[in-house]
Formats: sequence, structure tokens, C-alpha cells
Amino acid sequence: MPTPTCLLGGPGIDDRAAHGHDQDRFVEIGSLSKVFTGTVLTQLAKDGIVGLDTPLEECLDEVPAGTGITLRHLAEHTSGLPRLPVGPAGPPDDPYADFTEDALRRSLRELDRVATGRLGEEEYSNLGYAVLGHALTTVTGRSYQQLVDEHVLSPLGLEAGSVTALPPQELRLVPRGLFGRPRPLWTLTGPILPAGGLWSTCRTLSRAVVGLLVERRLGPPAPSWQRGSSITWHNGATRGSSVLAAAHDDGRWIVLHRLGDPAGTDRLAKQTLLAAPAPHGGN
Repeated sequence: MPTPTCLLGGPGIDDRAAHGHDQDRFVEIGSLSKVFTGTVLTQLAKDGIVGLDTPLEECLDEVPAGTGITLRHLAEHTSGLPRLPVGPAGPPDDPYADFTEDALRRSLRELDRVATGRLGEEEYSNLGYAVLGHALTTVTGRSYQQLVDEHVLSPLGLEAGSVTALPPQELRLVPRGLFGRPRPLWTLTGPILPAGGLWSTCRTLSRAVVGLLVERRLGPPAPSWQRGSSITWHNGATRGSSVLAAAHDDGRWIVLHRLGDPAGTDRLAKQTLLAAPAPHGGN
């Protein structure tokens, strides 16, 4: 069965929405949500509300003193926190269903024991981004959606709620099974939201990527982005959706979303971006 695919990019890339995809329907963007969380952090730091090197314990009363973890550590995946939340895992078809606010607070109270890695060494952590999002909402007294609206979407000229955890049901594009029935989705609206629970249309996501990575309208890219030798990128995957957004230093950029496996999405996106001709005068 052909994989629903949406490809958007700069000059030299042929935009397309194929096999039932639609660039104006909301799709899950998984861990690409982290770049919105990280951008909120950098904008709050620019405004002097928090600092990148603010100790986590100054933001959250539950956190034991002396962990050494800062907001920068959380954003750069160097906090020592494990990849996944601690405690009993959710059901196989919904792994974050049991990661509730209470579960997050229990982890915070025991953070010195939960952090099993070495501070300063990189270990990709969804739990770290759940903690970061909680810290930012606690310090500001704003909801996560309000922070994304005010510090990312509005400065980029995008409509409030155009990237959200709760898009209208009728505007969602979701993976479907053999007989056309929607497949169950993971529960990503709880404390794991800042790590992977956002939805966006591909059109909106492409405007955000251009604003953040090509035009750099909010300053240098947030530490959430992954960095290659000449490419800044991040991917994301949920149970049935996968996405990759990237920009080359010379201005080439791409957003690719598929209702399919992440390995194929990553491979196709990187091949397409590198095959695109460099802009006139590019490096």
C-alpha cells in the first residue's frame, strides 16, 4: 500500500502531497515538538525570565538540591536523565498512557536517583523534555500551549494554536489500517507533551522551519535541534507518523511527513535535501 507522504522544501524541491496526504491537515510531529519547547526556553532566556544555566531546583520545588541539572542540560540531553519515564511502562500500544502528572512529580522528588547517566554526557531523553516543559510552565504560570503561542508562533507570524496538542478531530490526518479504520494513537497530551505531543499542518511546519532555521528570525536555533557538519535538523515519530525537518547552511530546507516508518522518512528526507541544487551564491 502506498505511504501517504507530504514533501515541502525550498528551491529545487518539488512540493507534493501524495497517496492521500494533505499539507493542510494536522499531523503528529512527535519529537519535533522538542524544538518548540527549546525555542520557548531560548526566548524566555532572551527576555530574562530564566537563564539557560538556571538550576532546575530553582524552578521546581520538588527537585532535590544538588543535582547540578540546569535547563541547558535538559535542552541538550546532557542531564543524565534516562530516555523514557521511570516506573511501570504503559501498555505496548500506548507507552506514555501511565505517565501522569503524579508520576512526573514522583520522578522530580527522586530526581537524584532517577538521573542514572553522567551529568554533561549526551543521552537523548524524552523524560528530560517532559521535565523541561514542566519547569517552563511552572516558572511562567502559563500553559504549554500559551508558551508556544506567545514565544514561537506569534513572533514567526503564525496563528495561535496552529501548532497544538489538540487540533480539531475533523482536521486530523491519522494512519489507518487495512480496512480504512483509524489506528489507535499514543496518549501524548499529559506531561510528555513538551517532548512529543504536538500536531501541525505541514504547511505551518514549513513556515516555522524557514523562520527558525533559514531566516533565523528568533536568533540562533535552539539547542533542541540536532547539528550535523552543515545541516541542522530534527526528526520525530509516533506510533503511525514520522517527520523530519532540516536546513542546510546554504539555505536549502525540507519538511517531510509520512504516515509510515521513521527510518524511511529520515532516509528520503536527507537524500532529497542533499540532492537539491544549492541556491545561487550558496556555499
